Amino acid sequence: MSLAHELADPLQVRLLRLLRDEGPLSRAELGDRLETPRTRLSAELDRLVAADIIAEAGPAESRGGRRSTLVELNPRLRFAGVDLGATSIDVEVVDARMETVAAYSEPSDIRIGPKAILHRVNELLGKAKVEGAYDRLDAVGIGVPGPVSFRDGVPVSPPIMPGWDRFPVREFLSREHGCPAVVDNDVNIMAIGERHGGVAHSVDDFLFVKIGTGVGCGIHLAGEVYRGSDGCAGDIGHIQVDSQGPVCSCGNIGCLEALFSGAVLGTQALEAAKSGRSSSLEERLAANGTVTARDVALGAMEGDVVCIQMIREGGRRVGGVLAGLVSFVNPSMIVIGGGLAQLGHILLAEIRSVVYRRSLPLATGNLPVVLSELGPRAGVAGAAVLASEIAFEQAL
Repeated sequence: MSLAHELADPLQVRLLRLLRDEGPLSRAELGDRLETPRTRLSAELDRLVAADIIAEAGPAESRGGRRSTLVELNPRLRFAGVDLGATSIDVEVVDARMETVAAYSEPSDIRIGPKAILHRVNELLGKAKVEGAYDRLDAVGIGVPGPVSFRDGVPVSPPIMPGWDRFPVREFLSREHGCPAVVDNDVNIMAIGERHGGVAHSVDDFLFVKIGTGVGCGIHLAGEVYRGSDGCAGDIGHIQVDSQGPVCSCGNIGCLEALFSGAVLGTQALEAAKSGRSSSLEERLAANGTVTARDVALGAMEGDVVCIQMIREGGRRVGGVLAGLVSFVNPSMIVIGGGLAQLGHILLAEIRSVVYRRSLPLATGNLPVVLSELGPRAGVAGAAVLASEIAFEQAL
């Protein structure tokens, strides 16, 4: 069974997406949903059954005449989703309905380079195979924490990924696993995951904002991710917010990411603990030897004023950037995810306040600003969905 060499018609892609998202459907239902003549649909279904890509799943409920036959994606289909963070690796193998078959998560360091990281990814996928999660993969999707040329399947000058520039990630994974592979920016795959199975389900126009080690924005317009002409749309972490601010990892001055991110918040927390300005952080530093963004979240929950101020200041900076995007894009929803989403409703309230205050009322009157529903799974889930998409479209 090989999706990459069997598909050649946009109708098939729509059909397979429908079966992936909704499960078994009757031939009659598919004809109605796809608005396709019965003879053409029947021929396509028969071809896909013969190719072992879809399978018949018994008779459908009667609609008053001869009972139609249910069809479904072949239950043996398997897709792999990989989400590489600055400090983590998440891998999942899913079935045709995007249900998790195997999942692995472990700390890592993206700075050790592509060969070491991708070798570990292959080991984890190999482990899933040994444990019976799949016989063969039909596609692999991977997200990386830096700019990506989606067309070429390579990272391009990623600021926090030394050694990854132009490394052939797509080619490496495709060759290793004998199936199509696709590479995207990590925030884009988070947006795809949230659209497929999270709070943005069925929302066609939304922004997914990842706030973690870095800051980025997945732009979802008209039901699809908007990547821009070269694949780097949504890189809001490198929008300048303070011309007198610190030097960013990209080399520019005063970028949003240089003023608010997981690393920056950790540094600010350490300074506040050492100076004694925050008793909560000072206690945690004494107990643990270090403090992190999570300690700031915990301090804020306990009412520590300095921790609350740090979060609010970061929220104001993010909200200011998003207010401009709302005026420009007019999305239906903004979803906040990434590691710093753990800062919770203090951060969310500050972002909302700035966005609602600084954007036009027409753009914000029906604009929810919400936390990610999938949380840390958003990226790996989106990578698996993207893998299925590339498998469905490979031969087009």
